[in-house]
Amino acid sequence: MDVELAEVRAFLAAHEPFASLPASVLGQLPSRLQIRYHRRGTQLLMAGQPNNVLYVVRSGAVDIVDAAGALVERTEVGGSFGASSLLSRSGSLYTITTIEDTLLLVMGAEVFTHLVEHHPAIRTYYAELGRDRLRHAVAVKQTAEDRSAAWLRMRLDEMTSRRLVTAPSHITIAEAAQLMTTHRVSALPVVEQEGLVGIITDRDLRSKVVAAGVDSGLPLEHVMTRDPIRVSPDLQAFEALLEMTSRGVHHLPVVDRGRLVGMVSSGDIMRLQQADPVFLVGTIAKQHDVDSLAALSGRTALLVDQLLRQDASAADIYRLLTTVADGFTRRLISLAQDELGPPPCAWSWITLGSQARRELSIGSDQDHALVLEDTDLDEAAQQWFSDLASRVTDGLARCGYRLCDGDVMASNPAWRLTVPQWQVQFSRWINEPHPDAVLHSQIFFDARTVHGDPLLLEQVRRDALSLTPGAQRFLGQLAAQAVERQPPVGFFRGVVLARRGDQSETFDLKGEGLHAIIELARVHALAHGLDAVGTLDRLHAAAQATGASSLDELADAFEFIGHVRLAHQNRQAREQRPVDNVVRADELSSFDRRHLKDAFSLIRTAQEGLSYAYQTHLMN
Repeated sequence: MDVELAEVRAFLAAHEPFASLPASVLGQLPSRLQIRYHRRGTQLLMAGQPNNVLYVVRSGAVDIVDAAGALVERTEVGGSFGASSLLSRSGSLYTITTIEDTLLLVMGAEVFTHLVEHHPAIRTYYAELGRDRLRHAVAVKQTAEDRSAAWLRMRLDEMTSRRLVTAPSHITIAEAAQLMTTHRVSALPVVEQEGLVGIITDRDLRSKVVAAGVDSGLPLEHVMTRDPIRVSPDLQAFEALLEMTSRGVHHLPVVDRGRLVGMVSSGDIMRLQQADPVFLVGTIAKQHDVDSLAALSGRTALLVDQLLRQDASAADIYRLLTTVADGFTRRLISLAQDELGPPPCAWSWITLGSQARRELSIGSDQDHALVLEDTDLDEAAQQWFSDLASRVTDGLARCGYRLCDGDVMASNPAWRLTVPQWQVQFSRWINEPHPDAVLHSQIFFDARTVHGDPLLLEQVRRDALSLTPGAQRFLGQLAAQAVERQPPVGFFRGVVLARRGDQSETFDLKGEGLHAIIELARVHALAHGLDAVGTLDRLHAAAQATGASSLDELADAFEFIGHVRLAHQNRQAREQRPVDNVVRADELSSFDRRHLKDAFSLIRTAQEGLSYAYQTHLMN
């Protein structure tokens, strides 16, 4: 091999996807390539023009522009272009022009086709829009097979396969104890007409029967715990264990649409694996004042660091942070109620935004509201809820959760309404979608009950979701917001590149990446009246409802950008710097840059599709 071919081989070996080729194939490849030099400003391809070669940039750079003149990508040394038209055997979708004096390695269609057919790594790398590359990158980031984090992802419906043992409330205490002994269970759900009405545990038999000297011939209903805490089957294992720890129970009935489907115990989950988050939330539940709670808030960053080292996914880390925030919120509510006394009516504390979606990150702010029962509240009752909201809001701020800049908090009277008031508010927001109304409605569509009666929020959400599928003007406004802020094209020599060709040293991973996916998912979910709240749940539900696989692919983009964001925030926390979402382009690895480009491409394509679908409404 002469010197020039050896240099080309070394160049290819240093850049993906050719670095993955066997040495024997890589050694033969340079002799099958041509080398071409083009001056700055040379138009290599025009949109619509046939193309039968793959270009690899040896030196210099090119701009790839779509038919509308918008910059799609700037490709620099080691990058390649022309693959999409080769794979589709159609004309180029883009116009490609050199922006510097450029040296190109040119691969003919026959050589490219042979590589794609015989080397899966090449085929995957050049898959349309980088979708397969992005999914592989997500897998590399989270190492899904890592057993140290596998328990985090197990759902309760995967753990409740054994036959469920139940009892009616009219049997005697002695009969219930015998039933538990026979079936070797430590808790017995009490069921009437398939509905859960209570639970009796080994601990109840010891403390409420034996120690208290109660006659075991009495009906079970005399000692059972009525209306026990219950969870849904889609709850993940670690969330269930945190729920038990924070509430001081060891068993949770699993209920799906009102029907008891299983029972999970702390022992069931602890056998999967113990983890620090459990003990943190348990410790939170034991604190007796705000000062002691605030002292615990610093542990959250340590847990994130631990989970990133274990290669947990961004989705799992978000859920962990959300569950910890829920724990702080519930304990602060409990402390406030100890001071204020019993509430004047039924109510619920609603978390909004990222916490409601279970997508809380490091340094997130507060978003919450109150939903009150349909009751005429006198001045004293209103003051009770005002005092509660102020105590909890201030307490959360001391625990590290920033106050909302837009004052979307229960301490604001506008976010403390009764069920009928919220129903009227939603009707106005949807039927009169001015910008503020759209902003507020999408915040409240991302809502979840943290404490209190969940049926109050359910009444509001059910009515609101019944209105959205036909509210085309409202959906059009949401769509306009979802496509307004587009992600950058990619990265070029240490700077972030916008579609107009503008360059910046920094990139907002949340504002210019994740938010677009969150808003896209929300529009698709509301357009079909889907009740999912989390972004990934919305994407998967909308994909099933529409058959659009591109929505599932957006989930990969959401996961990858989220992981890069968490790693960035974790570095800032370790270095005791303020935590934000803004990353410098030169701080990113080549791996992250390459796959962020793929993620941006998926987002832009989804935005273009949504814009086309709602173009009539966007123009009105």
